[in-house]
This record gives sequence, C-alpha cells and structure tokens, in this order.
Amino acid sequence: MSQQSTPYRSTPTETTGMPGGIPFIIGNEAAERFSFYGMKVILAVFMTQYLVNASGEAAYLTEAQAREYVAWFVASAYFFPVLGAILSDAILGKYRTIMLLSIVYCIGHGALAMIDMPSAFLQATMDPKGWLVAGLFLIALGSGGIKPCVSAHVGDQFGRSNSHLLSKVFGWFYFSINFGAFFSTLLTPWLLKHYGPGWAFGVPGILMALATLVFWLGRHRYIHIPPKGIGFVREVFSREGLGAMAGLLSIYAFVAVFWSLYDQSGGAWVLQAGQMDRNFLGIEWLESQIQAINPLLILCYIPLFSFVVYPLVGRVVKLTPLRKIGAGFFLCVVAFGISSLAQQRIDAAQAAFSAQVAPMVADASVDYPKTIEVLRASERNAPAQALETLAKEPKAGDEAWRSKVSETIARGGVAIAANGSRLDAEWPSIAWQIVAFLVLTAAEVLVSVTCLEFSYTQAPKKMKSFVMSLYLLSVSAGNVLTALVNKFTQDADGNSLLPGASYYWFFTTLMLAAAVVYIVVSLFYREREYLQSAEDAAA
Repeated sequence: MSQQSTPYRSTPTETTGMPGGIPFIIGNEAAERFSFYGMKVILAVFMTQYLVNASGEAAYLTEAQAREYVAWFVASAYFFPVLGAILSDAILGKYRTIMLLSIVYCIGHGALAMIDMPSAFLQATMDPKGWLVAGLFLIALGSGGIKPCVSAHVGDQFGRSNSHLLSKVFGWFYFSINFGAFFSTLLTPWLLKHYGPGWAFGVPGILMALATLVFWLGRHRYIHIPPKGIGFVREVFSREGLGAMAGLLSIYAFVAVFWSLYDQSGGAWVLQAGQMDRNFLGIEWLESQIQAINPLLILCYIPLFSFVVYPLVGRVVKLTPLRKIGAGFFLCVVAFGISSLAQQRIDAAQAAFSAQVAPMVADASVDYPKTIEVLRASERNAPAQALETLAKEPKAGDEAWRSKVSETIARGGVAIAANGSRLDAEWPSIAWQIVAFLVLTAAEVLVSVTCLEFSYTQAPKKMKSFVMSLYLLSVSAGNVLTALVNKFTQDADGNSLLPGASYYWFFTTLMLAAAVVYIVVSLFYREREYLQSAEDAAA
C-alpha cells in the first residue's frame, strides 16, 4: 500500500518559499486549540462547583478528585495520538485521518453541551456526569488522534529547498495554538459564570466545527504524503526505526515529568487561584481566567526567544535542542517552587481565618444564610453547599462539628456575622501565580516548541506521525503520573493526604531530580536528521 489513489500532490514543492497550505493548517490549529483549551480550562471548576445530578442536586467532586479526573482526561487525550499515528502513517494518510477524527471531536463537544439540558431530558437519557464522561472520551479520542497528524502534516509540506523555514513555521504553529487558547481561556470561564455549562461547553464545539471546515478548505493546497502500509511496519521494526525510538524515548521519559507539572497549571493551579486575591489591573478575575496569562506570554515569548534570547545566548554557548530542553526543566522547578511558596501562604491564611471564625461558630454568631449567599455569589459553590449541609443540622456542642464548620468557612474565605459585619480571609495576591506563569511559560517554550521540531527531524521518514505520537505519549505519561499521585494519596472521603503546600513541594522535588538525571542521559544521545524529499514520497 505504498501509493494512494488521490488527486492531490504527494511530493514536496521545490521552492524556497512558504508552502501554500500552511495558512489553512495554522488557521485550523488556532480554532481547534480554542475549542480544546476553552473546554479544558473550566473542567476543574465545573467538577468542584457546578456538577449536579439529573435532578439538579449538587454532585460536586473534591479538589483531589477533580485534579485526578482532569489528569486522566489529559492523559487520554495524549494517549490516543498513537492510534491516530498508526491510522495516518499506515492506512489512511494524515489528511483523511485528521478529517475523520475531527468529526468525532465535534460530536464530543456536542455531548458536553448536553450537560445543561432540562432535567426531564437528562433523566430520560444520562445524567450530567454521564454526558461529561461520554463527551470527554470522544474529545480525547478526536483531539488525541489528530495531534501527531497535524504537527507531522506541517513538516510534510517542506522539502530540502525550504527546510530552513521549518523552525519558523513550527514557531508560528505553536503561536497559533496559544492565540486560540488565549481568547478561549478568557471567554469560556465568563460563559460558565453567566450562561452556564451548556454555552461554556457549546461555544468551543462551534469553534471545532469551524476548525474542521478551515482544514477542509485547504485540501487542494496541501502536500499529501501517502500512507506507507507495510512499509511503515517494516520501518518501525527496522534497526533504524527501533534505534530512533529508543533514543527519543530516553529523552521523553524526562519530558513526561515536565508535563506532569506543567499540565497542573490547568488543574491544581486553577483551584489554587480560587483561594487567592485575584484583583489584578483593577479587575476581579475568575480563577480559570488566570490561565490566559500562559498563551498571552507564549505570543510574546516565541518571537522574543527566536530573535533575542537564542541569538544572545548562542554567542556564549551552542544552543542545541537537548540543551534547550534541559534549561526548560530547571525553569519548571523554579516555577513550581514559586507556586509551592504561594500555597504555603494560602495555608497560613486559611488557618488564621479558621481560628478567627471559630469563636463565632462556638457562640452561634455566624449568619449562615447570608454567608452561603455571599459564597454562591462569588462562585464558591462547593464550600457554600458544604456549609448549607452542615447548617441544616447544627451541633453547637459538638467540637468536631464546630471545627468542620470553621474549616469550611475558611475554605470559602468569607463569613457574615449575625450583626451584619463581614470578615474576609487575607489571601495572598494572584501576583504569586503570575510570576510562576512567567517562569513556567519560558520553560514551555524551551521544552515544548523545541520537542515538536526535534521529534519531527529525528523521526525516520515513513513514521513521522508515529514518532510525534510517542512525544505526545510523554504528555499522557506525565498526566497518568499526576492522576496516580492524586488517586493514591486520597483518604476515604476523597481528600488529599498531601494537603496544601506539601502537594506542590512533592512535584517540585520530583522535577528537580528528573532534571539532574536528564543532564547525564542527554550526553549520550546522538542526533540524526530525517527530512522528506520527492524521492522518498514516491517510494
């Protein structure tokens, strides 16, 4: 199956300029990333603050459970690239695989939009948790399956004559990812707050449908590298293929630890931001919206690193891809160290506030209905629900009950006294997390952008998508690590046995150890570059 019956061009154009299909691929990626990150950024908040059953009763998850489930979803989304890569390289080709799985992707978004349907519909079909699981599975399958194909499809547009533009295009490719992510991270939390889960999950679905349309419109401008059939299998299990994979996997093992930490910026850091003073630039930001800092910084950092940082540093030391990745690992340690320090201050503020409200709870001077009302108005639905449950059966003489009430109020960060006065926890500034994002995003540029280009160039020619899927599998492995840590450090009630800052310090220490070992392993890696040519495409 070395050839594919197709009206499309299957060999790279001999030109020194930019291939004609690149704008369509970049446009598709921007819209697709809007849909993925827009949905992903609100998951933790939805699970801990909005999830209900078919009757409309609260079914919130604990923070540890939400962190675990978000990690499993991301792990799945980065596991399915293996399936997409095999379909692409061996059977369908990249274009057909992307189109097929994009449709699955759109259906998944449609399933998430069902979450906000009337209770009669939900009781007749599935409850919101069922639609959530179904939607996340289809999105993981669709988004994961197309990931290695899209990035490899970018590389396929280039031959020897214009290969010098690869680094620039992968930079723009990553730019488009974050362009879409920036706007969706601002918009979808706002939609969730003001219009509910249906619109918050539905709008990203509309953008995914648009992404599919844009990609289809460029079909006649692309270079369509035919699937290699049995040739793909031979190359994977050849000495060259196995050697390339073994070398890359030795690097990806450490990249997985990086992704374990990085992807918690969309889970643990969102929940952390909920207990911080989020007044910034005169605006009270929603906890999910803080994530918009990351793609905004990427839009600034990519040209900054390409045109300023790399040339300046390159005058002092040769900047190889492996050195860039290593530097990114150590910056990730710094970023998570900052978030760990921030969490220590949150823990101290929560303990101080709990001690402050404890006497009020003891002498029954808390206005529970007003406190619950304020908590719900500020989107603190989980502590509001917990406090409402506790207040229904007051046990003023029960010390355990009083302690639980004080801790619940402290988690919410606000208490209304019977005389109408209001007490607020003195949360640390969101500036802590902004500084952490400044460092983490620099680490992302060094690791993620570099790994995209490095993986493509180090992949033998008949297994480009497959090798890209192995890189993406490192993202999955990192999130499996996060999920397992959260799963096996939960008590019977779903609360973490690594409370507060100890959770963040655990991952900071893990990344530091991985970065040190990586330095040694990278010294033994031998680079070899593989690029497409007209002769290869015809083979």
